[in-house]
Amino acid sequence: MEEDKLSTTALARKLDLPVQQLFAVLKDYGWIQRSSDSWVLTPKGEFEGGTYHSSRRYGSYIVWPEQLEQHPLLQAIESNQRITAASMCSYYPHLHARQINRALAELGLQQHSMLGWELTRLGKSLGGLQEESSSSGAFYATWPHEIVDNPIVHRELSLQSGQMPSTRLLSDAAPDLFAGSTTAPEACRGVDGHSLRSTLQTRVCNWLYLAQLAHAYRRALPIEELVYADFYVPVGSVYIDCWEEELTPGEMSGKFRKREIYRELNLHSLEINAADGDRLDEVLGRGLLGFGVRC
Repeated sequence: MEEDKLSTTALARKLDLPVQQLFAVLKDYGWIQRSSDSWVLTPKGEFEGGTYHSSRRYGSYIVWPEQLEQHPLLQAIESNQRITAASMCSYYPHLHARQINRALAELGLQQHSMLGWELTRLGKSLGGLQEESSSSGAFYATWPHEIVDNPIVHRELSLQSGQMPSTRLLSDAAPDLFAGSTTAPEACRGVDGHSLRSTLQTRVCNWLYLAQLAHAYRRALPIEELVYADFYVPVGSVYIDCWEEELTPGEMSGKFRKREIYRELNLHSLEINAADGDRLDEVLGRGLLGFGVRC
């Protein structure tokens, strides 16, 4: 790579910023945008001097002029600004604030109580501060921006949002972080250890687990014929099925057969479509609540 060119990762180090924060800022400025599993330059980014560098090890990635660190817009970034679960959604756009709060709780950084989200000792050790809402009095936590670069936090939130983090080692010449892996995992695995068949199933499984709802995967329906629901939530006796974007004729026939069984036996059931993947908090939350399941 040319000596006067910096990868986005290296530029973040120069600016003393969390890498994810810089990516989010460049996206907000309209200099880069997401395309499939990688970042690409926009005309604005090219105007600011962004180009591509190719290496045998990392493939193609974006590099910037070294003097870009003096750009007024980048100099104006407040690296010490604290963030909340809600503002972390800009780094994990497929997750809602409640899902992020639950994920941080599952990692042991905070816990939910009658007062709200209370920090644990581990959360405090990572820079978390306990805050209280001036309007409602509810407790919540704020975090240093560096929390989104914490490898454990980033790994868990990436998996739950469907953003697979890159396994490449970072260096000054490393490609842009979170540019995506070129190989997909052989199987989708939920946070609770379930081996699942699709990304949609994995996200539903993770949502149920983080909502602290006991659930079974591939649960047989209460009939002599062996027919399986994707998930079953004992509390409320709710069967959940995922309708993928592309189904074979056989899979489609099986889904319609289950619809008939649910209707004939008057069973509680929910269908999650591929388009619902980014709004599970709304679809599953409201759907389960309709059957008396609070989460």
